[in-house]
Amino acid sequence: MQPSLLVVEDDETIRETIRDALELEGFAVEACGNGRDALQLLQRAPEGQGFALVVLDLMLPGLGGLDVCRQLRQQSNQTPILVVSARDTETDRVLGLEVGADDYLVKPFGMRELVARCRALLRRSSSQTSRARVLEHANLCLYPEECRVTRDGLEVSLSPKEYRLLELFMQNPRRMWSRDQLLEQLWGIDYFGDSKTVDVHIRWLREKLEDNPSAPVHLITVRGFGYRFG
Repeated sequence: MQPSLLVVEDDETIRETIRDALELEGFAVEACGNGRDALQLLQRAPEGQGFALVVLDLMLPGLGGLDVCRQLRQQSNQTPILVVSARDTETDRVLGLEVGADDYLVKPFGMRELVARCRALLRRSSSQTSRARVLEHANLCLYPEECRVTRDGLEVSLSPKEYRLLELFMQNPRRMWSRDQLLEQLWGIDYFGDSKTVDVHIRWLREKLEDNPSAPVHLITVRGFGYRFG
């Protein structure tokens, strides 16, 4: 059975075109035209039977797409989000990715590219959720199905990006990641911002996870290359 997708787009013509393209690929698609309806659909889905991916426009009546994104991540809802928007500046892309979007596609776009990006996000999501239910390393535990992390048994409050960064590291212990690789994995291939954003998120994680952030034992800097975990 193909995954169920949610399309959130206020322009009826675009909404139905996207729906038709995805349904032709075999996906089950539900669609709505505003942010509030989208949140209700996502929140009322039975556990384990929710949408596998959200295609989300930013310019929505009432509750905008950025607010939808932000609220989902604040609720620890990690459903992959593909933003589609006519906003095409670097600032717009960065903002969309920073509030929790997984990819950003600028209008106008071809339906083949839309479908390809959806499939890529679903593959990434499937790969991540198929890993162990609990990832453990030393005094850290990460619970993918609950989107939470504990340190010495106490829960640690992480932002969505911090959580995803740590999850990627713990799923690939001792692998060395360059900044560009981390940007592509977490911010998407279209991210054009400063790669130093990775350093900032690493620093924030160290402050929350390391006994001595100045001498880390979990998040290690590989000088000249990037970072590794453990």
